[in-house]
Amino acid sequence: MDIDRLEPLDEEWERALCVVAHPDDLEFGAAAAIARWTGQGKEIVYCMVTSGEAGIDAMAPDECRRVREAEQVASAAIVGVTEVEFLGLPDGILEYGVPLRREIAHVVRRHRPDIVITGNFQDTWGGRNLNQADHIAAGRATLDAVRDAANRWVFHEQLVDGLEPWGGVREVWACGSPSSGHAVDTTDTFDAGVASLEAHGAYIDGLGWQDFDAREFLEGMARQTGQRLGTTFAAPFEVFPMGWGE
Repeated sequence: MDIDRLEPLDEEWERALCVVAHPDDLEFGAAAAIARWTGQGKEIVYCMVTSGEAGIDAMAPDECRRVREAEQVASAAIVGVTEVEFLGLPDGILEYGVPLRREIAHVVRRHRPDIVITGNFQDTWGGRNLNQADHIAAGRATLDAVRDAANRWVFHEQLVDGLEPWGGVREVWACGSPSSGHAVDTTDTFDAGVASLEAHGAYIDGLGWQDFDAREFLEGMARQTGQRLGTTFAAPFEVFPMGWGE
């Protein structure tokens, strides 16, 4: 049977910014790739649009916010990321639009990345499982905010105290997209990805997933993607070039 092959991602870059809706979003697939890149000496920053404070039914939002932020910081450290930002927007009710684009464009301008990484923002995960509204809003806004950040006359009130437009983002990568055409080998860093997901213990327990096995869960996608890349494990990405005509 023919396998729909994936292309290797371009790894000739130095700085990446990861923008996702919630703590734990990157750990459900992308963290092993992050570990690979920090191991190569690349600089990677995490930006959480919310703090996931509505994510645990039995925990009040203020307490949940503290717990989930702490779990995310610990999880990021496992894969070599030491800078984690929380924008503090309300969990569960993110809306795509100008205010969200403005927030993310400001982050892009401050960090000046070569690559921006977000999560799947398609309506589904490639089947009957619907995506969350927060994921869709955050991913779509991230894609547009990258272009906004390059335009001096969009959100120009941000350009104070030496902050300048940033048009240096070459590509936006959406991890886990069902339209992924690229992937990266995560065979050597898969264990770090598992550990980073396990660091979200309070969140996973709060979902009632008592029998949840992080390794087993992550292996499903990683093995399937690895077959398409020609490796044992891999993480899939949909690539959005930012240059004209690409």
